[in-house]
Amino acid sequence: MTQNALDFIVARTNTTINRYKPGNRPSFGYFVEDFLNGHVDIKGDFEEFMKVRNSYFDYSLTAHHLKFFFTRLIPEVLIHSKSQDERIVREHYDRGNDFFAAFLGPRMVYTSGFFLDPEKESLEIAQDRKMQMVCNKMLMQKGDSHLDIGCGWGTLISFAAKNYGTDSTGVTIAQDGYDWGTQQIQDFGVSNSARILRKDYRDIPKGQKWDKISCLEMGEHVGIRKFKGFIKTIYNMLEDDGMFYLQQAGLRANPGILAKGPHWQDLIWGLFMSENIFSGADASTPLGFLIESLQDANFEAVHVENIGIHYSHTIHKWYYNWMRNEAYINEHYGNRLFRLYQLFLRWSVEIAKQGNSTCWSITAHKNLDQTDREKYIKNTQSGLRADLTRPINFDRPYTGVWADLYGMKPTANTLHVAAEPVAVAAH
Repeated sequence: MTQNALDFIVARTNTTINRYKPGNRPSFGYFVEDFLNGHVDIKGDFEEFMKVRNSYFDYSLTAHHLKFFFTRLIPEVLIHSKSQDERIVREHYDRGNDFFAAFLGPRMVYTSGFFLDPEKESLEIAQDRKMQMVCNKMLMQKGDSHLDIGCGWGTLISFAAKNYGTDSTGVTIAQDGYDWGTQQIQDFGVSNSARILRKDYRDIPKGQKWDKISCLEMGEHVGIRKFKGFIKTIYNMLEDDGMFYLQQAGLRANPGILAKGPHWQDLIWGLFMSENIFSGADASTPLGFLIESLQDANFEAVHVENIGIHYSHTIHKWYYNWMRNEAYINEHYGNRLFRLYQLFLRWSVEIAKQGNSTCWSITAHKNLDQTDREKYIKNTQSGLRADLTRPINFDRPYTGVWADLYGMKPTANTLHVAAEPVAVAAH
């Protein structure tokens, strides 16, 4: 018999006892706040609860949503100053490298992998394949100058420099990502051909042209109001025969906020993400806006791919990593943050699977008469032209304190980062 989501809920307060009764149909927004604050627990398998959540909850707006919308979301959308963006980004990404390693795993890649067999392949294989695909889609060659805007922990620039012979520069606001990435560059022996600049994208040195520019899920943080100007800036930084790779997550297209029909979960999900996970990442848009922005800047899209289902499988493996590090996170960051990411990751699995949110992989070049389009004849589906059944392995030779943390058994004092998914107890 199919279980009802109510069967999993254990209410801990008078308010929640009254809220979660048979016959009620509360907003999932109420559950989010109750769960994060410890006012309700989930008995049994948290994954099963998330799968059947729609059997009990609806996705109506709450007073909390409206307060967030007017007091935080709107000001963040309108401003997007350097100081605001740095504060918002660093509050998230400078939380601690151990925090992110607890779910991202040893590659520290905070974007979707690419799977051929999600049941059998590890997260690391999928991420190695993804980086190889990105390099292939940009037709990277030895000696290419490469700029990665929003480089995270620097894994892509290390990968490109090591395996494709590029001269790669990453840009990030986050100090923790800079520190990790700089050490990673040293560990891979590419210090002469890869580097990270810790600065706002608006402070990238003017005048230099790049053969290849990539931007993997940093564009959301630029903000919808400034996004088209951002793309035009990239156009001006790119060589005339260069390639641009843009990857961006966003909500699916809807006919309007008042005509969402069955898609109200899209809105509730977006508000949850904006408040709790990626503040200021309001340029999470449908595909049409991205293509229009590229075309307005005189880019021509070469290859457009929806990788949302790959994201679902990627995040599922992140979820398993997170759950095996429950003791460590509770000890070092507290139960509320543990619950927040437990909910965020497991809800994201379903969101990406259902298409409420997806992710676009777009390759583009300048739309010039003299652009060499013949090169795509031999590179049709350019990201897949290599044999990706056995992607380039990018296991890192860790040094320093991180060498001591990886591979240990999970306890409250050590971080467990496994290269293969393992079974976790039901929560």
